[in-house]
Amino acid sequence: MAAGWDHINSHLINKNMEKKNSAFMKPMTISADLAAIVGNGPMPRSEVVKALWVYIKANNLQDAKDKRVINPDEKLGKVLGSAPINMMKMGGAVSKHLS
Repeated sequence: MAAGWDHINSHLINKNMEKKNSAFMKPMTISADLAAIVGNGPMPRSEVVKALWVYIKANNLQDAKDKRVINPDEKLGKVLGSAPINMMKMGGAVSKHLS
């Protein structure tokens, strides 16, 4: 690729990335149970997940032997369910609390 075209290509790449991420960054309405943990919305799904991880780590809810497993407390159990849950399945459980 010619050096003179770098600025055009980077512009096109950034423009395409913005389109792909726009739905991911859309502010979502948060249920009351989820808002008790992450704060009042609306907020993008990415911010909800960040806030959940802050809560999980602050309250030491990761399993001691397998850090991929979350052991919900009473408050988090209202969102994720009371049984231990794999962090990869956390997004599906959270989706039910976003609209």
